Amino acid sequence: MILVTGGSGLVGQHLKDVLPDAVYISSKDYNLLDYKQVKVMMDDYNPNVVIHLAARVGGLMDNMTYPVDYLEENIIMNTNVLKSCHEFGVEKVIGILSTCIYPDKVDTYPMTEKDLFNGPPTPTNFSYGFAKRTMAAHIDSYVKQYDKKWCYLIPCNLYGEYDKYEEHHSHFVSALIKKIYEADDKIELWGDGTPLRQFMYGGDLARVIKYFIDNDVVGNYNVAPDWVHTIDEIAKIGKKACMKDKIVVTYDNDKPNGQHRKDVDSSQLLKILKDFNFTTLEDGIKKVYKKYKEII
Repeated sequence: MILVTGGSGLVGQHLKDVLPDAVYISSKDYNLLDYKQVKVMMDDYNPNVVIHLAARVGGLMDNMTYPVDYLEENIIMNTNVLKSCHEFGVEKVIGILSTCIYPDKVDTYPMTEKDLFNGPPTPTNFSYGFAKRTMAAHIDSYVKQYDKKWCYLIPCNLYGEYDKYEEHHSHFVSALIKKIYEADDKIELWGDGTPLRQFMYGGDLARVIKYFIDNDVVGNYNVAPDWVHTIDEIAKIGKKACMKDKIVVTYDNDKPNGQHRKDVDSSQLLKILKDFNFTTLEDGIKKVYKKYKEII
């Protein structure tokens, strides 16, 4: 039986499309910050596979405003889930991390899995990045000490139909789509538009996770398309995908840019998923924009 934590989130909702028979848990069902409730959850379902998606996530401002919350809540959740998985003898655990765990700056881009511990995470996402990086070390430790078939995936920035759209909680692409939809003639974005970003459609990550389960793959891999765009380029792609090319994009230079770049190399993963094709950014935004218009 497959148990998915964070089942109501972006990736969890996409997983339901490809793994409909799994059990999807949200914070409404169990509080993963409470170890007693985590043990009850494990006792209720006794899974042999756990996909750990649950995390406290949010935008740049939220991360900068509540760094203690992001550090403590994520470390406690991750520790409780992994510890209980060990105690209940879960055969396979796949932890989902984030490229926020990578160093703020490295000598060569895109970053490979070997770059993970070559410097501290970016200051603007430091607590979240370090909490997620700690989970990588935690899983590696269980593998080393107990010979577990556990692993983790490191996806780039995500977006999808099931993202949040609340202020300070949505991912950039989803926030951009909302801005474009609501705009009459212009939108304003933070920074100067020069930072480089990789964005992946959430459904693509769901397909990778399914492949790992179906084919019993074990290993720690980056998951990202090989294209990288500036924030300004993404805004232009977004305008085109939403058929609102005439909107003018302005920038608030008094607001932070965030990390300049953090693109990663997925070549090791694609040696396994040889025929895997990522959804283009324009096609993905079209899907999300269509869905957003339906729910508004």
